[in-house]
Amino acid sequence: MSTAAASVTRARLAVLGAAVLFSTGGAAIKACSLSGLAVASLRSGIAAIAIALLLPSARRGWTRRTIVVGLAYAGTMILFVTANKLTTAANTIFLQSTAPLYVLLASPWLLGERAKKSDALYMAVLAAGLAMFFVGGRTPDRLAPNPTLGNVLAVLAGVTWGGTVLGLRWLSQPDQRGRTPSNLTGVLAGNVFAFLFCLPLAYPFGAVSAPDALSLVYLGVIQIALSYVLLSGGLSKIPALEGSLLLTVEPVLNPIWAFWMHGEFPGPWAAAGGGLILGATVLRTASGYRSSPHGRPS
Repeated sequence: MSTAAASVTRARLAVLGAAVLFSTGGAAIKACSLSGLAVASLRSGIAAIAIALLLPSARRGWTRRTIVVGLAYAGTMILFVTANKLTTAANTIFLQSTAPLYVLLASPWLLGERAKKSDALYMAVLAAGLAMFFVGGRTPDRLAPNPTLGNVLAVLAGVTWGGTVLGLRWLSQPDQRGRTPSNLTGVLAGNVFAFLFCLPLAYPFGAVSAPDALSLVYLGVIQIALSYVLLSGGLSKIPALEGSLLLTVEPVLNPIWAFWMHGEFPGPWAAAGGGLILGATVLRTASGYRSSPHGRPS
């Protein structure tokens, strides 16, 4: 194997590794007995320290845009954790995965990108998949004590994640002074903001057991910080389409980890809705790649 081919292979494995680590978030959050706000605060606080140490570019060149994007990302971090505490891990990740719906709706106004006719069908499919999570309902249990509220928070996490995606693209464009900070500044800022916002609401945390501490360290250092180390390195060397498709491993594996660790299984409507959302996203990504000039994803 040539040096170039080996480099691409390593990049693919790095992105795939990031997706696998991201996918463990729901199960690891449920493994921690602390409240949702406590987990959100401590997880992001640990992640902020790890990101600052492992990714120096995230510390440099902060602008006003960094603050705005950081606030959107902080909302995603908080909503994702609290939703996981109230509903199933599968519902949380699949409902957050409707973010492209909000990106497509907002892009004409925020980025000047006009939607295509095919986008209308894609948005309709995502909306149908989203609605399936609220059909039939789910009986509250130990792992999902308030599924309805958790589903609502997961939908909001999709909205804030959509805003984060738009914001990260915004960060990649030069500002009025010609500065283009690393997208990772928004990731670091978001974790700092999530930690600071949730800290006074969650404190005192109560007794933190050794398993809880291990879960928090894992979530902050491995599930977030190391994932972004792998992602930032891998995406720079492979096409965006390939990276996007590799990252769909996250919503596929997320429910599997939750079932393996906690015996949690989504209901039939949720499974159908998640499959619809995931399938539509894969097809939309592939078709956007084929229809765009120079093989670049639209």
